[in-house]
Formats: sequence, structure tokens, C-alpha cells
Amino acid sequence: MNEHSAKNVDRRLARIEGQVRGVRRMVEEDAYCIDILTQLSAVKSAIEQVSAAVASQHIKHCIADPAHGHEEAKKMSREELLDELDEVLGRLMR
Repeated sequence: MNEHSAKNVDRRLARIEGQVRGVRRMVEEDAYCIDILTQLSAVKSAIEQVSAAVASQHIKHCIADPAHGHEEAKKMSREELLDELDEVLGRLMR
């Protein structure tokens, strides 16, 4: 993952971390359950967006262009890279 993408992912994860702390505070303060569920849904959506961003970077930089990707990708055959793509897509679909 390039430096710009890594910083973007880190920024998003920090925001998610703050959201989770807020949900914990809501539970401690006995907030209305539907409000807690709303915030949990927002956290889930944010995590899914980060997952998609990481997967996109992996596909672009490691699978599509392994010569310029991570060291692990440079060692893989075309067939292994296609298997890796299947794995990425499978993880996103869970």
C-alpha cells in the first residue's frame, strides 16, 4: 500500500476507533438501544468502507501490477495472483 493510501486508511481507522469509544460510552450511560444500534451500524459501514479501500489498493498494486507491489506479490505466479484475487473478493463478500 502506498504512503498516501496508508495515511488515509489510518485516518479512517482513527475515526472508527472514536466511534467505538462513543458507542461504549452510550452503553455505559444506558442510552436508548435503537440509538446504540444506529451507531453500531455506522461503525460497521465505516469498517466495510475501509475494507473496500484496502482491497482496492491490494488489487491495484499487488495483483494487477505485482512487479511494483508488496514483496509477497512479487513471488507469486499468475495463477497464485488470480487465487489471491478470489480470496480478496471472498473476504469482501463475507
